[in-house]
Amino acid sequence: MKNKYYDLIDQTFDFPQDEFRTEEGELMFHDIPLMEIIKQYGTPLKITYLPKISSQIQRAKRLFNVAIAKTDYRGTYNYCYCTKSSHFAFVLEEALKNDINLETSSAFDINLIQELHAQGLIDKDKVIVCNGFKKEQYIENIVGIFNDGFRNVIPVLDNKNEYHLLDSTLTDNSEPMQLGIRIASEEEPKFDFYTSRLGIRYHDIVSFYEDQIKPNKKFHFKMLHFFINTGIRDTAYYWNELSKCVNVYCDLKRVCPELDSLNIGGGFPSKTSLAATYDYEYMAEEILAQIKNICALRGVEEPNIFTEFGSFTVGESGATLYSILDQKQQNDRELWYMIDSSFITTLPDTWGINQRFIMLPINHWDCEYQRVFLGGLTCDSEDYYNADSHANAIFLPKLQKDSPLYIGFFHTGAYQESIGGYGGIQHCLIPAPKHVIIDKDENGEYTTKLFAKEQSYKSMLKILGY
Repeated sequence: MKNKYYDLIDQTFDFPQDEFRTEEGELMFHDIPLMEIIKQYGTPLKITYLPKISSQIQRAKRLFNVAIAKTDYRGTYNYCYCTKSSHFAFVLEEALKNDINLETSSAFDINLIQELHAQGLIDKDKVIVCNGFKKEQYIENIVGIFNDGFRNVIPVLDNKNEYHLLDSTLTDNSEPMQLGIRIASEEEPKFDFYTSRLGIRYHDIVSFYEDQIKPNKKFHFKMLHFFINTGIRDTAYYWNELSKCVNVYCDLKRVCPELDSLNIGGGFPSKTSLAATYDYEYMAEEILAQIKNICALRGVEEPNIFTEFGSFTVGESGATLYSILDQKQQNDRELWYMIDSSFITTLPDTWGINQRFIMLPINHWDCEYQRVFLGGLTCDSEDYYNADSHANAIFLPKLQKDSPLYIGFFHTGAYQESIGGYGGIQHCLIPAPKHVIIDKDENGEYTTKLFAKEQSYKSMLKILGY
């Protein structure tokens, strides 16, 4: 009778998969024995597997370069890492091994760029795409690094006032600053708004360029930026918005010959289910094909393509591990497993936007399973996890008397620390967990390094003024 947890997974998915397999009833993540990591560091525990960051970057480059060859596309592909998805030094250091550009979204992001240069991790030729709504400090920092020699910094205008602030702040006329504009795309029909709050309206862009930017010798207009909230999806909505964006590019190119780059933003998804079916190859090729076709119809040369992948870059490098402290039978149908941390503090997207990640037990794959609900330690009724990304239920091995059950949430490497307030005050004063960095050497042997200890009560009391 096939009633073991492994049987459930084997019958539900194609398993094992690239990053997951089992050995003697225990889960391996990228061939790393997670039970060994748990024995060394305990739980709750955050881990980051660095090699996955580089492999994702190389994967995206390969996807678009193959698509360029297949479609005979005449532009180049340029990979930007979206720093807001994870600002940690170990993430940037790994990403920058792969000859990439960077995208920023706030004033302090520019300070991070300066620190990377001070440490010798980037040179001043690096392309820095500056997005986001820009207050005075952000503008001043952008102009500051431009004056310091970062001549490939590209502020992307979110609104017309930013242009005037940038113009008044920039006094060095020896070489023009490159400039971009973000299109205010129309949101998905089910969204709360018709048009994105970010960017300048489609119909205003050409006239704004001709009236304001074109006569100004301080600027070299280089980039049109396009991004929609859903990311890159194979839907009629996405293709329609892409088409409108490329047509605006063609309109601008007619009056602005120096324009040569189209930034299609981020949006390649990270894998959040063992049943993931996203066709990356098709999407890369179809995006380039559609851009090429529209440009050909309009008699315009194809633009160089920029992307700003964040979650795709770092999401699949992360995992969060917990132990099950106890179980509670609350009624005839609801059995709760209580984790040794909080979903609200350690995986805030599960609480804030109902995000689902790959969730698997670390051990006891050879035990019988049952349906459960997962509860966090806080006294907040919303601190729970009750469904997998592929189904509206969770199944986990039954608890064994003298052997704790450990579970892992995988591909959690993007946004969770920054949204959760890394190093700050956690809900109900639940401490932030340890964070361990995992790497592999040239012989394929894995190494671990403790990046951060579990948050102490003293550090929280100090923050609170005690």
